[in-house]
Amino acid sequence: MGWTPFQWLIVALMLVTGSLNTLIAKWTDKLTAVGRDDGAERPFNHSFVQACTMFIGEFLCLGAFFVSWLIKRKRNQGFVEDAQSSLGDDQPAFTWKKAYVFLPPALCDMTATSVMYVGLNLTYASSFQMLRGAVIVFTALLSVAFLNRTISWSKWIGMYIVIAGLAVVGVSDILFGNNDNTDSNAIITGDLLIILAQIIAACQMVYEEKFLGKYNVPALVAVGLEGFFGFTVLALLLIPMSYLPAGTTFGVPPSYMLEDSLDAFKQMANNHMIILGLVGTIFSIAFFNYAGVTVTKEISATTRMVLDSMRTLVIWIVSLAVKWQDFFYLQVIGFILLILGMALYNDVLNRNLYVKIKRRFVKTEDGETLVDGERTD
Repeated sequence: MGWTPFQWLIVALMLVTGSLNTLIAKWTDKLTAVGRDDGAERPFNHSFVQACTMFIGEFLCLGAFFVSWLIKRKRNQGFVEDAQSSLGDDQPAFTWKKAYVFLPPALCDMTATSVMYVGLNLTYASSFQMLRGAVIVFTALLSVAFLNRTISWSKWIGMYIVIAGLAVVGVSDILFGNNDNTDSNAIITGDLLIILAQIIAACQMVYEEKFLGKYNVPALVAVGLEGFFGFTVLALLLIPMSYLPAGTTFGVPPSYMLEDSLDAFKQMANNHMIILGLVGTIFSIAFFNYAGVTVTKEISATTRMVLDSMRTLVIWIVSLAVKWQDFFYLQVIGFILLILGMALYNDVLNRNLYVKIKRRFVKTEDGETLVDGERTD
């Protein structure tokens, strides 16, 4: 059975908004404007302010949920019915009094996102997207340690292939990072920060499965609440960040503090394209999360994984087209290894292979083996 027009639409929405999310963030990093020192124009280097906009986008998912809830309410369907999941009737339903349970994963999300935006500001958009595949490895290892989960041989092989792909991408950045007039040390630092962020993101996923998995909570509500907590905490942290020296590598000019939100607003006022980029981040994140949840519900989680891999390819192609980076042949090898490893880890290749073998070799009632429907000698 083919996909419905709505499913095609939601798949396209996830692919487009997922790609735009990273591309818009990188484009915003490259925009220049005069800051609060009224000096020369400089790039918009405000990773933590950008992270705040991402959380606003996640928070908008609560609005999408309430719109959906109101529509269903008119059809005589309420929140309780909408909150039911496959966990079973013995699982406690989510209530708004339990919203605080989303604070710990929101803090993990806040930290990981902020670190990733710092890394994105230092490295290529394509490397940023590819290196995020490391979350599979760290999530699997933490699941074994804290969730007592066993990993099949195919997942282990997939993890090793993913690690090989990550290594190839890293080597590519080390060897060719200074070929396009960029700082190779900054690129390597950015890559390492992105890998570090995946460890934190893996902690978030394991926490969500261990402590939030027992609640029947709609996915859009979970994303929205994490966005609310993430934005609230990070917005408050912007104040002390303005007084924390961070040096020339991580500091924001002109003061070279960890963050300078006043300088960010000044640059926005002097270049309205920066505001456009931040608004684009907000809505791309909101629609991407909504589309991702809907794809998982309407089609499958495997389709969501495939689309996530496709947006990596889109980001890479666009980065080359707009000359944000040069073509590195090693990235091709790294990308192929990452896709292969993710497919094995998510049981895409081995499941399809099993189905094909099962269809080819069929046992009859008298024990004979049929190959493609014909009897064997």
